[in-house]
Amino acid sequence: MLASQRRSVILELVEESGAVKVSDLVERLGVSDMTIRRDIERLSSDGLLERVHGGALALGDARSSEEPGFSAKSLLQLAQKQAIARAAAQRVEVGSAIGISAGTTTYELARAVKDIPQLTVVTNSVPVAQLLHESGAPGQTVVLTGGVRTPSDALVGPVAVAALRALHVDLLFLGAHGVDDRTGLTTPNLVESETNRALVSSARHVCLLADSSKWGTVGLSTFADLADVDLFVTDDAFPERARAAAREVVGSLEIAEA
Repeated sequence: MLASQRRSVILELVEESGAVKVSDLVERLGVSDMTIRRDIERLSSDGLLERVHGGALALGDARSSEEPGFSAKSLLQLAQKQAIARAAAQRVEVGSAIGISAGTTTYELARAVKDIPQLTVVTNSVPVAQLLHESGAPGQTVVLTGGVRTPSDALVGPVAVAALRALHVDLLFLGAHGVDDRTGLTTPNLVESETNRALVSSARHVCLLADSSKWGTVGLSTFADLADVDLFVTDDAFPERARAAAREVVGSLEIAEA
C-alpha cells in the first residue's frame, strides 16, 4: 500500500469513529509504529486530524452541546489523567463504599483502585464496571446502576436516578466535561447531568477528578457547584490563577505531578 493510500485509510477510520489508536492502526495496516506516527503527523500538519498521545482525533467544533465518545476522550491528556487517578486513589480505604461516575479520568481511577480488596463500587459507567468485573481484587462488589447508554458509555436516565436515590457511598469520584468557577461542573448531556446530580446526592464526600484542560470549558448543563466539591484533584499544568479561584471555593485542591 502506498503512503497516500495508507493515509486515506487512516483519515477514513478517524472520521468514522472519531478517534484511532496507533496500536490499532499498526495491526490493521501491517506497518511499523513509527510509520503510523509519521502518517498521523503528516495528516495533522495538513490540518486533516488532530494528533494526540497514542493516536489521532477527528477535527470538530467544541460546542457546548457536543459530547465526544469514550474512545475519543480516552486518548486526550492520558498522562495527566493517570497521575490524577494515582493521587486520588490514595484516599480509598479497604472495605469502603465508593462511587465512580462515567468518564475517562474516572476510568483511570478505577484502574488505580482495582487491586484494593473488599471495595463496594457504585457506578454508572459501563467500562468501569467491566474493568472491575474482569480484574478487580477479591471481595470487590460492583453495583451498576442500569439506564440508557450515552456516547460516553454512561448509563443515565430515570432508571439510573432511581437506583442512586436508594444508595449511599462514602466517597464519590466525579468527572466533568467542563469545570469553571462561575458555571461549576458541566456536561453537554442533559440526562447525564440529572444522573450526575443523583450521584452527588448519594455521597458523603465528593472528589472531583479533572485535568487542567477542563478548566474554563462550559457544557450545556450544570450538575454541581464547585462548592459541592470536597476535594479537587488536577494536574500540574493547572494555571496559577485557576488554582487561586478553585481554592476559594472547594474544600481542598490537590495537584498531581503528571
